[in-house]
Amino acid sequence: MAVAVKYGWLTDEPIITPDGSLVTTDGGVTVARRVLQMYPDAVLLGSFTGKADGFDVVTYSDLDPASLVINLDVIDSVGVFQRLHRGGAEPRIMNFQWINPSTFHHPVNFAAMGLSYAMFPTFCAGERTAVEVREVARKWTVPTLAERVRVAWADLGVRAEMVRPRQTTDIPVVLYPAISTVARKQPQAFVEIVEAVAKQTPIRVEARLNTTALASETAMYLSRQKWAKVRPLAKGREEYWDELSRTTAYVATATEEAYGLEYVEALMAGAVGILPNKPWAQRLVPDGYPFLYESKAQAEQMLLRAVTSPDQCRAEVDAVAARAIGATSNAGALQAWIQANHNVADFDEQFKAQVREWFG
Repeated sequence: MAVAVKYGWLTDEPIITPDGSLVTTDGGVTVARRVLQMYPDAVLLGSFTGKADGFDVVTYSDLDPASLVINLDVIDSVGVFQRLHRGGAEPRIMNFQWINPSTFHHPVNFAAMGLSYAMFPTFCAGERTAVEVREVARKWTVPTLAERVRVAWADLGVRAEMVRPRQTTDIPVVLYPAISTVARKQPQAFVEIVEAVAKQTPIRVEARLNTTALASETAMYLSRQKWAKVRPLAKGREEYWDELSRTTAYVATATEEAYGLEYVEALMAGAVGILPNKPWAQRLVPDGYPFLYESKAQAEQMLLRAVTSPDQCRAEVDAVAARAIGATSNAGALQAWIQANHNVADFDEQFKAQVREWFG
């Protein structure tokens, strides 16, 4: 089956670099890469025709009409159908909802998404996202359309082979675990937590942000602090994992996440994750995880421990993970738990199986 991936038409930023690789502007790029890797002959649907790093870029006019279009810009799937249907073909389109629908706010957007969910099957990156998809379809479409909704989901998972050996640093590194400063991430709460800890012990806060976020108020404030460093995103996955290997801890402050891939990857790399005690975060870690906070004050206390006694904190996490998987040794237990519960191979298998079920 010919597969085309559509991504990036809802942003004004380029999605391909001059050397042909996908630009990392948000988590959607990771998802797009996943699909392109799952289907080696897949193409990227774009505004020009050309060769990229490992895949071809084609326009609507060049696209094989029998292709399955996996659309990460779910909000415009109806428009994609209309573009392709002009040639007389019956388009095959699958929504890939990789972010929470609640990320959007305008009624027009919700109505467009509701119609998209009703007319085309939707695969979601996470259970919570799948629940929201059904809620949007129920609320924003008439019953006869809402009854048509087909939804499946799987957690994205992480690639264990990407993990690098731990690297020690003279000063503990605290990561801002996001590439944007949108309200949902609550960057101000992050700043308040790390600022309180920086007054008590030496730390270096690192924020690696997309182009838009680099000009945000949060980024400007952090860049003025002697204990913080704000930089553009890593140039590639190798550099990204090298940076994670030097990360001591991170503090998550988001109100909601579709999944939370970077949080899991940082845990896999050995960082101590300080997470809010919310359902989305609880799903990322083993039962009894000791660093789920209820308040900013508690997050500050946990982070202070993580940067002053990181080995002890990792040992506590490994002990919890060992109990969860029934391991006889605590060593490396968290990584083993993540591999068992956030395995990228499981995601790939479920995704492909769902595509076969929906499209043959």
